[in-house]
Amino acid sequence: MSLPRLIATDLDGTLSHPDGSVSERTAKALAAVSAAGSTVVLVTGRPVRWLMRVYAYLAEPYVAVCANGAVVYDPMDDAIVSASVIPRDDLTRCFEAVRVALPAATFAVETSGGRRMLHEAEYPVTFDRDDAGIVVATLDEMAAVPVVKALVRVGGWNPDALTAAVRDAVGETIEATHSSSGGLVELSARGVTKATGLAAYASSLGLGPDDVLVFGDMPNDLSMFAWAKAGAIAVANAHPSVLAVATDVTSSNAEDGVAAYLERLLD
Repeated sequence: MSLPRLIATDLDGTLSHPDGSVSERTAKALAAVSAAGSTVVLVTGRPVRWLMRVYAYLAEPYVAVCANGAVVYDPMDDAIVSASVIPRDDLTRCFEAVRVALPAATFAVETSGGRRMLHEAEYPVTFDRDDAGIVVATLDEMAAVPVVKALVRVGGWNPDALTAAVRDAVGETIEATHSSSGGLVELSARGVTKATGLAAYASSLGLGPDDVLVFGDMPNDLSMFAWAKAGAIAVANAHPSVLAVATDVTSSNAEDGVAAYLERLLD
């Protein structure tokens, strides 16, 4: 297989190790394919504020498609290149519908392109508890700001089952997916997925699906697996739905599966 013109990789569970680090081997493999002429882009559900932890391990500051396709971020200029926000009325209806269907649900939203998070008081904040940009807010306050991603948590739920329940509640108003092992669902504006964000970035480079190879592990990667035509590579630890549609499987994220696959391409 020849080296594709654009290589897109998910982060958590795919590129990074279980502890969140990125190995030197992986950083070198990405730098090598970049030097050989491929463009590397990170495609993640993460907000922008969580990217610095990854860039600290990488040899180059690659552009990132964040918040499941809603945001394109350029680390060279520390700039939000584009952001697709959830319309206020859609978000309000979503809050109402999910709260009726799942009374125990709590909500949070990513705003300012993913630099800030607002959350209900009951929402469990697992990271960034001391970050000044992470603040308690009401649902009305959340709906009043430009939201690139909303989050729904319900303790004790299987994430596949919870995502299905949320989709039943919101219908086609909002995109619902997950990348978690717990009861967390991620919401984006209707029609906004990792695939649309990646496609827009590729188009800005004059590239299309035939030019793009992707790596991933979770259901929020399925859209870009369907879109990319140069290959859709799952890591061995991927969700069954991802393994079922992958064109190839590499070793797990703990075993530097992305690096191993790229090294074979460079041989």
